[in-house]
Amino acid sequence: MKVYIKYMVSLRCKMIVQQELEKLGIPFLSIDLGLVETKDPITEQQHDDLKSNLEQVGLELLDDKRSILIDKIKNVIIEMIHYNEEVPRVNYSVFISEKLGYDYTYLSNIFSEVKGITIQQFIIIHKIERVKELLLYDELNLTEISYRLNYSSVSHLSNQFKKVTGLTPSFFKQIRIFRK
Repeated sequence: MKVYIKYMVSLRCKMIVQQELEKLGIPFLSIDLGLVETKDPITEQQHDDLKSNLEQVGLELLDDKRSILIDKIKNVIIEMIHYNEEVPRVNYSVFISEKLGYDYTYLSNIFSEVKGITIQQFIIIHKIERVKELLLYDELNLTEISYRLNYSSVSHLSNQFKKVTGLTPSFFKQIRIFRK
């Protein structure tokens, strides 16, 4: 049985979910971002207990099919940008569509309707967050970051960064140095 969980976006979340499943005695096969596969169907009581326990730590069980699909889209994007060494070199629309097995237009329409922003805007927000992370780690220069995140140029990355944050990447990096 598959159980979908909202706001599950990190390894720490996966550990919390695992602890809750073990505490409730729910055997599971796998735990991924936003998804738990249990060995057997869970009882209504287990479902209610899991839902209550997860809500206490800021996570939420999903029951609505649209919410589940939105969460899958978000998890694919987050995993693609934050947890892969390099962002795929194909169009994001193709990647997301193939990964989820739905037509991109359908996914895009549902996402925009429910979230109030486009998938593309969501991707840009997360790419900029990833750029900030990489700038703070100070392991890669801007050219390497732009290549890793599949920007057409350093200039494109810088313009998008400034549009989202109001700062240039180099100024953002200087602020970090001053804060030390």
